[in-house]
Amino acid sequence: MSDVAAAAGVSVKTVSRVINNAPSVRPEVTERVLAAISGLGFRRNHIASSLRSGARTATIGLLIEDLANPFYSALAAAVGRCARERGTHLITASSEESPELERQLFLELCQRRVDGLVIVPAGGDHSYMRPELEMNTQVVFVDRPPAGILADSVLIDNAGGTRAGVEALLDRGHRRIGVLSDSTTIYTARERLAGVRAALTAAGVPYDDALVRTDVAHPDQAAAEAAAMLRGGDPPTAFFCGNNRITVGVLAELGRLGADADLLGFDDFELADLMPRPFTVIAYDIGELGRTAAARLFDRIGGDRSWPAETVLPTRLVQRGPRPG
Repeated sequence: MSDVAAAAGVSVKTVSRVINNAPSVRPEVTERVLAAISGLGFRRNHIASSLRSGARTATIGLLIEDLANPFYSALAAAVGRCARERGTHLITASSEESPELERQLFLELCQRRVDGLVIVPAGGDHSYMRPELEMNTQVVFVDRPPAGILADSVLIDNAGGTRAGVEALLDRGHRRIGVLSDSTTIYTARERLAGVRAALTAAGVPYDDALVRTDVAHPDQAAAEAAAMLRGGDPPTAFFCGNNRITVGVLAELGRLGADADLLGFDDFELADLMPRPFTVIAYDIGELGRTAAARLFDRIGGDRSWPAETVLPTRLVQRGPRPG
């Protein structure tokens, strides 16, 4: 931006005002800045053209964790449909649960002058986004809330859904429940563990750290942790699995061992009904999650400047596996 300012003979602040389409800049100054942008190849030349006309780029970004996970692919599909319905292009990028890569990808998408972004955040501090937000880039967080900035978010009732599921296990007589969770640095994992604690506390059942495993990152690790707990002197009679990958790993291990432990998993997944044993999932509508976030983003792009809001979508308990009879 400083090179553009030098070429146009203006301040960096004036360049920022032109990029933000501020009405206070004189037309001749705007033309000089746009010419410098075009000449220096600062972002794309068609961006300068759109700035002249005040038009938007009709492009949004989607920053998620891992497209290989069915949760994120379904979320991307829902956001993509909403974008197409509005004649808008969607650029999708994966941060791979890395705060550094999240920041890099966010800034790269902003350099492409997307009108806004739907973000599943990896990091715990989003104050670095503030300059772009001040330049009218709209952002909606999904699945996890922002930190360090005010922005809209669309979340799942992680704690409430987990509490309802664990209460169902307790109602079936279970008192030793093995808990397998993703990293507690992740908001959803913390909320789901809070739901476990709330259910146990309400039932007067102690929270036993010996039955809790965190930082479970993939199905093979989940299977190994479940097997280790089952080999213990006082094994769990049920398991709570904090996400779909963990559930798949524990299901496979229970089948391999022929164990009859009850199982509750957060997140539904494809082929769940084809599993050879019954279990319960805490389900929600991923499509609704994506549609709600995208709709909020397009409201913001369209000029809605109301106070940022947090929307929490409900969950439900669903029985999976073979049906009785």
